Amino acid sequence: MRVLVTGSAGFIGFHLCELLLQEGYRVHGYDGLTDYYDVELKRERHRLLRQHADFSATEALLEEEQRLAEAVDDFVPEVVVHLAAQAGVRYSIENPRAYVGANIVGTFNVMEAAARHQVRHLLLASTSSVYGANTELPYAEVHKADTPLSFYAATKKANEEMGHAWAHINQLPITLFRFFTVYGPWGRPDMAPFKFTRGILEGRPIDVYNHGKMWRDFTYVGDLVRGIRLLMDAVPGGPETAVEGDSLSPVAPYRIVNIGNSSKVRLEDFIEAIERATGKQAIRNYMDMQPGDIPATWADCTLLQRLTGYQPQTDIRDGMERFVEWYREYYGR
Repeated sequence: MRVLVTGSAGFIGFHLCELLLQEGYRVHGYDGLTDYYDVELKRERHRLLRQHADFSATEALLEEEQRLAEAVDDFVPEVVVHLAAQAGVRYSIENPRAYVGANIVGTFNVMEAAARHQVRHLLLASTSSVYGANTELPYAEVHKADTPLSFYAATKKANEEMGHAWAHINQLPITLFRFFTVYGPWGRPDMAPFKFTRGILEGRPIDVYNHGKMWRDFTYVGDLVRGIRLLMDAVPGGPETAVEGDSLSPVAPYRIVNIGNSSKVRLEDFIEAIERATGKQAIRNYMDMQPGDIPATWADCTLLQRLTGYQPQTDIRDGMERFVEWYREYYGR
């Protein structure tokens, strides 16, 4: 099977491409290698993927409609997994225009190309941030998600609504999956696991927001991409494809699925897991909550389990040991 993965030089995209290649798929990556964070890290991910005979890639922006169309036309994918986006909650407050281009226009370009080829399944990345001010925990796909607290979350919610309309208009099977705080080897330098590990190893203070009164559903990247891979086969269709508690649309081949660890981890416990993995004590700089942030995330992943039989379960201590091992090897520290 041929699978096109956007964001293939990104953290999650890299791991998904590796998994698909290991399972015998032909994979074409599409990535703009933007400078939101270290471009060399992205280039190294693509370099490793290019060692596989069944991997090819186009390096261009999502907004480059013609380049994207040519990549899809040449490869003729059967499945498209759209992971590329302008990420970051706080950066979306500083530079919201970047999110309109990549997340709104770029996602439309992907949907248009997928519909032109009538792919078997289009999977689009969303985020737990769309739950916003919703206080009902754990988050379930059928909960309202109408109060995003950052512009990043608002663009991802827009992608969900665009996806539903597109699935209805084109009868194109579309699955949206909502991520919950992903971490692991080759992780993003702008995320807390990377920042905290670097700060602790270098003996510098780490910023702990909301004075540590934060909870996150930390999801190990290997678990996440396994969930995506299995969802590729859970193609939404008519009522016969529904399971108990499904988010399947009554008017379109479309559903939303959470992918998380189904556990709420206290920020202090997360920091202690890094201290354990590094063998060093953190210097904590307690701060107030940042604009656009939310105090807690926690996924109900019952639907994922019913659709695929799979449940992410990597313990935060084991996952952070793997991340710290990679970090020390990659950066020589």
